[in-house]
Amino acid sequence: MTAQHASPAPRFTGDARPYVGGDPYADYRTADFPFTQLTDLADRRLGAGVVAASDEFFAERENLLLPGRAVFDPELFGHKGKIMDGWETRRRRGSRAGHPWPAAEDHDWALIRLGVPGVVHGIVVDTAHFRGNHPRAVSVEGASVPGSPAPEELLSGEVTWTTLLPRTPVGGHAANGFAVPAGPRFTHLRLSQHPDGGIARLRVYGEAAPDPVWLEALGTFDVVALENGGRVEDASDRFYSPPANTIGPGRSHRMDHGWETRRRRDQGHDWIRYRLAGQAQIRALGIDTAYLKGNSAGWAAVSVRDTEHGRAEGQGGGGGWREILPRTRLQPDTNHRFVLPAPAIGTHARVDVFPDGGISRLRLFGSLTEQGSAALAARHRELGG
Repeated sequence: MTAQHASPAPRFTGDARPYVGGDPYADYRTADFPFTQLTDLADRRLGAGVVAASDEFFAERENLLLPGRAVFDPELFGHKGKIMDGWETRRRRGSRAGHPWPAAEDHDWALIRLGVPGVVHGIVVDTAHFRGNHPRAVSVEGASVPGSPAPEELLSGEVTWTTLLPRTPVGGHAANGFAVPAGPRFTHLRLSQHPDGGIARLRVYGEAAPDPVWLEALGTFDVVALENGGRVEDASDRFYSPPANTIGPGRSHRMDHGWETRRRRDQGHDWIRYRLAGQAQIRALGIDTAYLKGNSAGWAAVSVRDTEHGRAEGQGGGGGWREILPRTRLQPDTNHRFVLPAPAIGTHARVDVFPDGGISRLRLFGSLTEQGSAALAARHRELGG
């Protein structure tokens, strides 16, 4: 897959205005970055973590990967100073009175373990609420390291780091977005801020590229799950929450952790189209409406499509789509499970909900076919895995 970028992403440089009261997001600078429709590989809910940092004097490194946008309380102070919802380091100084400024090479860093290894297509370095204390510039590098390396292993000279984002100026109180040319598969990132300062959130958007050896060892698994390489290709509605929530890990624990559409006032219906981890044989499926109590979908149907080149077009009912679950009544706040009368082979899936509403999760349980396993292994080698 090639990242699609209609135009260069906007760049926000320089300080933001001091906070003077009211809504702190009123003067926040952001844009619609096209790559944000992809999976956030650094999502804490997928297992991502900040494993080490050079300094976190004012605010903890773990805040970088928290879901949701950063919050700001102008009255919140601690014994070290202002408490910020982000990662903030102390101010760097020069080595002597005659040169009190930090050296050009001085910087702070944080090591991030991606929740799912993958190919990075876009990065957002969010400096929300860091108005005059954001870094002057940032850089991001990636590495592919098997297993679960310790911080000292990642920092050793034995690990090869590839530059994803060279040292680049960023602005305060802004979502600084950067498109990244498609490259190899990465498991870890190193975020550096030059020379110091604060970053509220880091988002790393791309394609999941799980280890095919692991999936083969599992045998039967959820072939549409984000963590296993599934992804959303398109959806009829994204009004209340993103459709990718439906293939996130675990069960939903809040209404907005699923997918909910606006109320339809026509005779149509809503749908999501998915790309599976690879060509798979599906034997069972689940549709969960957890925490959708007065707004769950009334009925749902599931179809699959097997495409020779792995590319589906359109969301219509024809063109090779085969229904594996006919239109079925759904109950609110319920985990529905279905065993298929016969296995179904496909590379893509589609869930149709009638007439509107939401589901929290879709699960498609099966295993990769021989062709699917071979294609996934070839892709893994191509990405340097």
